[in-house]
Amino acid sequence: MGFQKIIKENKWIIVILLIALLVRVLFIFVMPVKFWDETVYANLGRDLSHNFFNYSFSHGWSDFIPSHGELFYAWPNAGFRAPLLPYLISFFYLFGIGFFLDFLIPIIGVLSVFLIYILGKKLFNENVALLSAAFLAFIPLHVFYSGRLLTEILATFFILLTFLSFWKGYEEGQVKYKILFGLALAISILARYTSLWIIPVFLFYFLMRDKSLKFLKDKYLWYSISVFFLALLPWFIYGFLTYENIFGAFIHGFKASTYWRGAISWTFYLSNWLSMFSILGIIFIASLFYIFYKKEYIKKQIYLPLLWFFLFLIFAIYMPYKEDRFLIPLIPPMMILCAYFFDRWKIKFKRVIYALVFITLLFSLVLNFYITATVYYNTNTACFEKIGAELNKLPGDFLIISENPSLFRYVSGHENAYYPDTLNEETSREIVNSAGKPVYFVFTKFNSGFETEKWQNLKKIMEKDYSLVYECSDDKEVNWIYSIH
Repeated sequence: MGFQKIIKENKWIIVILLIALLVRVLFIFVMPVKFWDETVYANLGRDLSHNFFNYSFSHGWSDFIPSHGELFYAWPNAGFRAPLLPYLISFFYLFGIGFFLDFLIPIIGVLSVFLIYILGKKLFNENVALLSAAFLAFIPLHVFYSGRLLTEILATFFILLTFLSFWKGYEEGQVKYKILFGLALAISILARYTSLWIIPVFLFYFLMRDKSLKFLKDKYLWYSISVFFLALLPWFIYGFLTYENIFGAFIHGFKASTYWRGAISWTFYLSNWLSMFSILGIIFIASLFYIFYKKEYIKKQIYLPLLWFFLFLIFAIYMPYKEDRFLIPLIPPMMILCAYFFDRWKIKFKRVIYALVFITLLFSLVLNFYITATVYYNTNTACFEKIGAELNKLPGDFLIISENPSLFRYVSGHENAYYPDTLNEETSREIVNSAGKPVYFVFTKFNSGFETEKWQNLKKIMEKDYSLVYECSDDKEVNWIYSIH
């Protein structure tokens, strides 16, 4: 009877969570292969399952690590990759359940929907909580990346846990949550270094709430800070041992963010606003107008998510390299404020408005799925999968030379290396002579950065000096495997 009562009282959030899980599981299959970054985290996790204390790229493959001549930040150091996700993945391999790995991030995404429900209820009421959860369940950016083995969804979960612990600890006075706040914040940073950007939110919140520094007298705040640094201590030790600087891994992360593909305009997020947030991006802007027009920003329940949104966005805009997924951690405050705006919006036909919003979100998801699937279910991807299958048929231990060592390490488990910068008969022969094992030269059009002249030159070298092992019949010219005669 008690269980039935729980189901009845919580039926709507249960329905929302089930729908959230369904759409996220569907998005696992929107792409037939994994991104580069996904394979990096998976490979790191597999390596850690064999050696828990060697967090590096010294296991027969490599990420792309441009060092700009700074040896501390060159191969094999992997500190620029936040460690939590690889360490979580390592347990999947350690216990032989790697087949379940694709469901890790979707489940965490659903748990985030539950956390935003609890946070919305704490800040406002049941209606805001349910709307916040429903919005997060359907918003395209969160759904899409919940289907990918990346760090943003994981970090967002712990950021939500951080804010929930903060509120329950420092507003409701629950001591254990004051301590949990520091731990959750530290773990969110280990999930993704950009979680550091939320630290100023809490300082500004205390200053705005107390209009003084009296919050510093709370001994449990200092306990929380101590727990925060204690949780990060292993990573400080790693930084010292690897970079001779306890903050070395974080510094490497910052440097790496300046390497990838150059600087991108500060307007990037604004120009992609609708594609990231669909109709909720417009509703959020309307909610901001409402909040500032009604001067609702003076309420602490309001200025906490406002600080969360604006401070994180400022940091994200400041960073030179940008991707849509970098804004995932500021989706929760957006959804909460959208829900609050709807809750305060006293008009007739509100259910009709809700229906139109969710129909639009569903359409955005379907369109996102269709466009992505159209892009990735093609000849290049099919040939990549076929070449991976052929590599898995080859006997013994061997070295794979390709543009994508991380991808082929994930697919085959064999040692991988990059093509040399200078591609000619001499450099290819040097690779064969120094390998000490069979060498297979692989080229695929999928994820290729070679200019036409470069891959044509490579093909000529292969045809002259090496034997064809396999070529994809769908597109032979740019999808093949060669080996020594």
